[in-house]
Amino acid sequence: MLHLNSRPDLLTDYPFARLNTLLDGLTPGQDPLICSIGEPQHPVPALVAPALAAANALWSKYPPVNGTPDYRATLARWLTNRYDLPDGMIEADRHLLPVSGSREGLYMIHEIIVPELKNGKRPTAIMPNPFYQVYYAGALMTGAEPVLVDATEETGFLPDFDSLPEETLARAAVVTLCSPANPQGAVATLDQWKHMIELARKHDFVLIADECYSEIYSDTPPPGALEACRDLGGSLKNVLVFNSLSKRSSVPGLRSGFVAGDPDLIARFAKLRSYSCAGMPLPVVAAATALWGDEAHAIENRSLYQQKLTLAQDLLGPRFGSVIPAGGFFLWLKTGDGEQATRRLWQEAGVKVLPGAYLAQASADGSNCATDYIRVALVHDLDTTRKILTRIAAVV
Repeated sequence: MLHLNSRPDLLTDYPFARLNTLLDGLTPGQDPLICSIGEPQHPVPALVAPALAAANALWSKYPPVNGTPDYRATLARWLTNRYDLPDGMIEADRHLLPVSGSREGLYMIHEIIVPELKNGKRPTAIMPNPFYQVYYAGALMTGAEPVLVDATEETGFLPDFDSLPEETLARAAVVTLCSPANPQGAVATLDQWKHMIELARKHDFVLIADECYSEIYSDTPPPGALEACRDLGGSLKNVLVFNSLSKRSSVPGLRSGFVAGDPDLIARFAKLRSYSCAGMPLPVVAAATALWGDEAHAIENRSLYQQKLTLAQDLLGPRFGSVIPAGGFFLWLKTGDGEQATRRLWQEAGVKVLPGAYLAQASADGSNCATDYIRVALVHDLDTTRKILTRIAAVV
């Protein structure tokens, strides 16, 4: 009999598998429209194809784990410009590492930051609730105790980590904060980021800033953890920031992103990845370099989302009030019983959404802070989005 690692048994079914089970046997009432998954459907930027073609010969080479000097330098410039950082605060060869999309990086980073014990006890991995499921998996698979902090309407849809007992924070190996938040779209202020960094340094945990939706916003660019580091003196100690091109540039299939931050952690992560990961293919690195170096397509992409969010407010505002998130492209709609609303939308309107409860964990008393919500991804073109929103308005 095989003796296997039992930790995968602690993982629950992935949200989309649960959604398939919920809708199994139900017939869509109209032609299906899928907005349950945050997969951007905007046109791929025109500069991708020529960048890939120009690097075609590089498919014959094994890619280095740390990408190319040009890629890292482009990322350093982008971060410096985006967050108004002083020159030299982000050094391309010390503070940056490519990842094949933020998902695998967010998962694997736990392997270097979760110790066997912290202060003689099982370490905790603290995260918002609801949350991106990879945080939970990374915690469980490295032996940490996941601690989920509800992010509700009462807390501004951001977790109140200060509400945790001192003992829980003392055991913390990692705290993850997503801003703009998935799914609610709430944005952490610069002061909140600074407070989180101070908390990380006080309790000696790693703060992971998941900023993958940072370039999708309506008015003001969301502040980031690196800005907070700047205001606190420029040190990146205890801080790691993840971002990717999937949302900013509508290329989820490119699987291209980065982690930036504490140089000691970056060096340890690079060493681990040299053993365990294949680097991004060099033609992909070339395309990613071109995308991070160009803002025009990102501005156009953001404008498309702004048009759809404005449309959502026009069509759903009479029913839900303000629906435009501060960042990101999800609608977080309070329908009452999200599972029931999801089934009705599929059966009556052919619209597939995701119950909010599938993105959250129930508390000890069995309650789930996201039970009353559904998540709607506004990833399609404007005409399709209008059809989706009109159907939702008619049903819920």
